[in-house]
Amino acid sequence: MQVARRWWRASRPGFLLVTLSAVAAGIALTQACGRGWDAPAAAGTVVLALLTHAAVNLYNDYGDAVGGSDAINTDRLTPFSGGSRAIQDGVFSAAQMREAALRLGLVVVGGGLVLAARAGPGLLLVGAAGLALGWAYSSPRTALMSRGWGEPAVAAGWWLIVVGADHVQRQGLSAVAAVAGVSPALLVAAILWTAEFPDARADAAVGKRTWVVRLGPQAAAIAYAGIVTTAHLWLAAWWWVDWLPFTAWWALGSAPLSLAAAALLWRHARAPQRLGPAIALSIAAAVAHAGLLAAASVAVARLR
Repeated sequence: MQVARRWWRASRPGFLLVTLSAVAAGIALTQACGRGWDAPAAAGTVVLALLTHAAVNLYNDYGDAVGGSDAINTDRLTPFSGGSRAIQDGVFSAAQMREAALRLGLVVVGGGLVLAARAGPGLLLVGAAGLALGWAYSSPRTALMSRGWGEPAVAAGWWLIVVGADHVQRQGLSAVAAVAGVSPALLVAAILWTAEFPDARADAAVGKRTWVVRLGPQAAAIAYAGIVTTAHLWLAAWWWVDWLPFTAWWALGSAPLSLAAAALLWRHARAPQRLGPAIALSIAAAVAHAGLLAAASVAVARLR
């Protein structure tokens, strides 16, 4: 039991709520479009998405341990940045984290094959793309997180979660899910963006060129405001042209959280130890946005 708790902490469970809300949004979008409800498939989707996120987190700790950034990161804001510290604190070795991530990945692949047999082969493409992004983000061989591709990779990964969750229920790809998944994906990327501020000095020291490192604190704070504004304007625009459920505007309720985070980033961009509230607000905004989108979709489904 104690070992299980250690692995649970190493998986960074506080961030898993972001994935849960994205899955809920994808599943609910299908209902808003008048499709049927497949409860077992929905449960399987939730479990596999959470396991995938856990595997990616474990592998990210391995990648940062090999790259050296976590070991020298004295500016980290636990639990928001700097990884789980399980390797640096001697709880697990880097090899153990890598092995655990790969084992979880195999479980996800097996479960994905079962879901694909139920939902259609298109799900295999979505799942394979998601796993590839998760691996490439942290792998020392590709290290997207160090090359300026980490933030787009995270956005693409969570976009695939919404699209994939919708696919399982719909048993096919959907333009509605593809459009609706963009704004939650951008807000998840914004979480990573804020977490890169306290990690920037250590990242720069080991050649991990995140966009916060590349731009510098003040320009990166402006870029964050642009990302979250784009996310909300995207949803508003597609709602306005009737591509999204007529209640989808509810998801704009996350905008004050994002704007508050943007204001804190601008104010404390050069004082990363004061950015805990900004990161927490970014997480809250992403969860609220996807959750409100899910609630809006369920409301439409009940009116049918």
